Amino acid sequence: EVIVRLGAYVLVVIAALAVHMFITYAIALKLSGRSPLAFYRGTQEATLMAFSTASSNATLPTALRVADQIGLPPRISRFVLTVGATANQNGTSLYEGVTVLFLAQFFGVDLSLGQQVLVMVVCILGGIGTAGVPAGALPVVALICGMVGINPLGIGLILGVHHLLDMCRTALNVTGDLVLASLVAGHEKPEADAVAGGQGSYSGGGNGQ
Repeated sequence: EVIVRLGAYVLVVIAALAVHMFITYAIALKLSGRSPLAFYRGTQEATLMAFSTASSNATLPTALRVADQIGLPPRISRFVLTVGATANQNGTSLYEGVTVLFLAQFFGVDLSLGQQVLVMVVCILGGIGTAGVPAGALPVVALICGMVGINPLGIGLILGVHHLLDMCRTALNVTGDLVLASLVAGHEKPEADAVAGGQGSYSGGGNGQ
């Protein structure tokens, strides 16, 4: 029974991460005018590196090189990816939230609506502050469990599958950083073109005079 419930937990986490990776990000890229398929093909090296190392920090050099290869401006990619390696970990937030709810159901802890909102808020904050290293989410999960009345020792139940899920969420985190850098670059380019055009017009007027 424990193995069946643990298997269901793993499937839920992977499904949530997959939806965010291939649906939410794809829609965002499409709306920004970039082909999702071309983006995923161009960034697969960084995604695979993140999956194999389970560390956003270790993948940062690869992500920066991939950003250059897909044509992102260095001034944007350097800033967004460096900050995102620690502060933009939405895969971690998803993982922490599902894990806490799984442990609550496993131990029969009935979370009130207020406690569920608290879990959501702390998971979002945890996704910002969690270290970009393997197993960096476990202390945050233990902290949240203690806040809502779940025995923190319950995380021992998920240790056997944690590394696989850690690899999956890190792949989502790194891909999300690249998506965000692409969105920022797409938003900045028209403004930069407009400024350049305005300066050209002004200069041209000056030369005419």
